[in-house]
Amino acid sequence: MEQLIEQVMDTMTKAGLVQVEVSARHVHLTDQDVEVLFGKGAVLHEKRPLSQKGQYLSEERVTLIGPKGKKERVAVLGPVRSATQVELSVSDCVALGVKAPLRESGDVEGSGPITIEGPAGSLSITQGTIVAHNHIHVPTDVARILNLKDKEHVSVKILSERPVTFEDVIIRVSDAFTFRMHIDFDEANAASVSGFTLGKIITHGKE
Repeated sequence: MEQLIEQVMDTMTKAGLVQVEVSARHVHLTDQDVEVLFGKGAVLHEKRPLSQKGQYLSEERVTLIGPKGKKERVAVLGPVRSATQVELSVSDCVALGVKAPLRESGDVEGSGPITIEGPAGSLSITQGTIVAHNHIHVPTDVARILNLKDKEHVSVKILSERPVTFEDVIIRVSDAFTFRMHIDFDEANAASVSGFTLGKIITHGKE
């Protein structure tokens, strides 16, 4: 059975079909900010692993506060990073009254401010809030098979009951990646993404 599953997944990959995952609002924190929010000496505790190797959903939760409202019990993802980052959908930004640019994860220079509150304290970051650009994590061997290059922009047709084609999806290539496309809840709702959903990668205007 495992061999059959591997053969099916291999066939789908070679056809340019990628599993689509929905990324809810979440926060990445530095070591220092973990201590500010959860107390001196605090660390993140893994609740469950995510699809990308080494990444996990932590037990910890925070509240995000903007000029117009707040979002409670927001997920914190681990491990810690070199810069604190908040990833929201456009709908989240409207509800919170926060202005956040469309950016790749990690590109926080000049991005939006927000207040993050934890059980032990709060902090107001002057930058770090973004709307994450949809993207595909591509392992190096898969990139070679599909002739995809790091930072290339492609289109992806979502194969759902309400098919939508996203025209500007960023390819990110690394040996450490698992082959997945990430979109936010606004994009998922637009395309009726629910459960196991595939997307067809389209390059150079050809399916």
